[in-house]
Amino acid sequence: MSSAPPLVKIASEDWEFAEIHRLNHQTFAEEIGQHPTAPDSRLVDRFHSDNTYVVAVAQQRIVAMLALRSIRPFSLDSKLPDLDRYLPPNRHVCELRLLAVTPERRSTSLLAAVFAETWRHIIETGYDLAIISAYVRQLKLYQHLGFEPFGPLVGPSPDVLFQPMMLTLERFVPQAPQVFARWSETTAARGRYLPGPVAVHADVRAAFNGEPQSHRADAFLARFDLVASSLRSLVGARRVAILLGTGTLANDVVAWQLAPAGEPGLVLTNGEFGDRLVDHARRAGLSFDVIAHAWGQPLDLDDVASRLAALPRPGWLWFVHCETSTGVFNDLEAIGRLCAARRVRLCVDAISSIGTTTVDLSGAFLASGVSGKGIGAFPGLAFVFHDHDVAPASHALPRLFDLGLYASERGVPFTQSSNLVCALDAAIQRLDLPAPVETLAALAGWLRRRLTLLGFDLVGRDASPAPGVITIALPATISSLDAAAALEQAGCEIGARSRYLVERNWIQIALMGAGVSKAALSALSILLFVTCERLHRPSHAAVGDAGLA
Repeated sequence: MSSAPPLVKIASEDWEFAEIHRLNHQTFAEEIGQHPTAPDSRLVDRFHSDNTYVVAVAQQRIVAMLALRSIRPFSLDSKLPDLDRYLPPNRHVCELRLLAVTPERRSTSLLAAVFAETWRHIIETGYDLAIISAYVRQLKLYQHLGFEPFGPLVGPSPDVLFQPMMLTLERFVPQAPQVFARWSETTAARGRYLPGPVAVHADVRAAFNGEPQSHRADAFLARFDLVASSLRSLVGARRVAILLGTGTLANDVVAWQLAPAGEPGLVLTNGEFGDRLVDHARRAGLSFDVIAHAWGQPLDLDDVASRLAALPRPGWLWFVHCETSTGVFNDLEAIGRLCAARRVRLCVDAISSIGTTTVDLSGAFLASGVSGKGIGAFPGLAFVFHDHDVAPASHALPRLFDLGLYASERGVPFTQSSNLVCALDAAIQRLDLPAPVETLAALAGWLRRRLTLLGFDLVGRDASPAPGVITIALPATISSLDAAAALEQAGCEIGARSRYLVERNWIQIALMGAGVSKAALSALSILLFVTCERLHRPSHAAVGDAGLA
């Protein structure tokens, strides 16, 4: 009976590190002669405390190893002082060192397994470029693994020379689909990456699971007042109504608040939700013009300014801050300044921006938000922020849309869900702005760059990217629904089934709610790449084929 294959893992035990020092000495002192031999046959690497070791273990011995390190200066920095000029810019770089395999194992596939585990660790840690000093006698081996040489030979003597080499993420992944064939079984990517409903933290679920309270109870009303105060503070608004419903309801309330005065307005749109504002305005019988841009393109503020100048006073302007369909930010601050300068009432759909970025609605006449997106609570509560006192309507306005009725009844004119309010309270308490939104923006930028490196076509490249959602246009050869279904089988939910996404063959990754991390998104990016490669080339793909387009 043949023995079991070596176990490939990240070294963690004391005896494993002792074995690493032994194999290090055997390879680099005794065999290569890069270091002098030691009486105890041990060689402790000078960067040992910083190294992460991928090792292959067989019968309580280390038979192969590779060290990973990301702290500068690298070993190569001392050998090649101008190292950075050889490397592509704006990368997360790690250095691979101390590749060693015992002589009896060098004719096996063990090296491939060690590199597979190394790259899984690299990917989950967020790096996208690995560099290595390749022993010149093994250059073909490194080239077979995808490494490319750069710079001059380096080494302690003419007899012991190394070739600096690099391997980028986008070069490695297409060449090694077998490395990720079983990725879905162990991936850290599992989770919900939808723009709603979002993944909810355990604290928020626990708050929701309490006994329902009467919406007339003093204890509930006191908590309701605190939640309303927290929402106002979150966005700098003077007043807020909390409605039992969705963002669609909130925007209907905004539209019907504008209707009675009959003032002319302007609706801006560059995506699905801007188009929906147009529909809200039409259904409410508003008098307005539309400035429409292609989906994913930035709004032309010069055009907005000229159209506002021609708008009779007083008028209003309505637009979407974060266009969820494309992952594009529209400039709230600049549009607010234009409206203020021309005494035009600013109305904002802030549904996908609240909780994902710092939002200032202090200058908004009316604005909408919801509980089940960036704030990280359950769906079911809608918000309408306003900067003015509103009396109950004396005209034919549906009671559900009567903002003044909410104001006159301490915010609760009708039945309200205490469970949703308690969950919202818990979710708001978990927000600690601005630190989380700054972290989210950096994480979103990193993920956009990684997806671009892997060949994905991101929607809205020429506009300001929103941190809460990233939209990807897939080529016609890959069905967006098939890609989403494959990821769901691996435990990852992404956006794909909305009508506007299906029509355009788009998918979305939303960074809203609980559980978003670099490790998870790094794994998700690779899982998405491998899934799309398989769908794009359902037959046997040639090793080395790259790209999705």
